[in-house]
Amino acid sequence: MTRAPAHVTHADIGGHRGYGPIVNEPEDERFHAAWEPRVLALTLAMGACGLWNIDNSRAARESLPAYARLSYYEIWFEALCKLLAEHALVGGDELRAGHALHPARALPNKLHAGDVRTALARGTPVEREPTTKARFRVGDAVRMYAGEVPHHTRLPRYVRGRCGTIERVHGVHVFADAHASGRGEQPHWLYHVGFDARELWPDAQAGVRVAVDAWEPYLERA
Repeated sequence: MTRAPAHVTHADIGGHRGYGPIVNEPEDERFHAAWEPRVLALTLAMGACGLWNIDNSRAARESLPAYARLSYYEIWFEALCKLLAEHALVGGDELRAGHALHPARALPNKLHAGDVRTALARGTPVEREPTTKARFRVGDAVRMYAGEVPHHTRLPRYVRGRCGTIERVHGVHVFADAHASGRGEQPHWLYHVGFDARELWPDAQAGVRVAVDAWEPYLERA
């Protein structure tokens, strides 16, 4: 039996050098080309069909080999094409032609135009009722998981193995790692963990703090 290749992320570049400066833009400047809002609309509409979840979408984006050279909405478009192909909603010949060539497959759900405003306002809640007690409390010192992760994860590489402090307890939320890899929601406690920047990068400016949100499986007591 052929083993599926390990998940490779091309998006975990936080703290890396060589990517140039961050260019600040006006808060109301959402798009840079006329096709970009169409890609956003298509992605949201297909996400509502029920064949994949938001974490599947993130995993599809970050695993694109060309990630580093694509613009933001080019990444969204390529990931959408990838998901459509994986779920047999479009064929390679149709992607090349740019239009439908085969009968459409029936979808579990559809996002109708009249429901868009309500659906966007509602979103997709990911908080769940606790079934266990939280292992950590505000003020606890913790160490982040230090190993490799062979699937989609929201744990940035730059904090792995580093020590921080629990600053907030968010409650129980859908565990993105499991949700993206077909293992169900597996809800876990989610924490806001703060770090002295020099714990992450020795040459960081004194007094600077960095924070990440991290699920309980990422943490151990320091």
